[in-house]
Amino acid sequence: MKRTLALSLLACTLSAPAFARDTELKLPFEEVLQMPEAQEKLDGSVKFYLAGQKTPKILEKKGEDVSQRKTNGVGKTDEVACRWAALSALIALQDKARSLGANAVVNIVSYYKHATFSSTTEYECHAGNLMAGVSLKGTYAKIPQ
Repeated sequence: MKRTLALSLLACTLSAPAFARDTELKLPFEEVLQMPEAQEKLDGSVKFYLAGQKTPKILEKKGEDVSQRKTNGVGKTDEVACRWAALSALIALQDKARSLGANAVVNIVSYYKHATFSSTTEYECHAGNLMAGVSLKGTYAKIPQ
């Protein structure tokens, strides 16, 4: 009887849904750009403009893309992990812009699970128990230098 009860409890525990943490944060974009690592990795050849920010005249649009990046959040605060994920997304956007001959990424919005969050000062990040993720969508463009 005890064995049957123990096995029943074990089966119920294993079949119960796991609830992962998914904390939504809205964080200052400028903090990412001010990271020492951003100063090294983002060389200034590509400028970044959040949706709604004033941009120089756009000479040519070269398509749009989404950059989704995650980082390990273990041992980091959610904010630190989110900055790392956002920096990784910006590096990917910079690399793609260069390959397209663009020198700017404009109209950048957060694009988590295809839901748009737009701000002139903030990006959206989702932090879980082990990972933090940022998804940025923007338009590659050529602007006057």
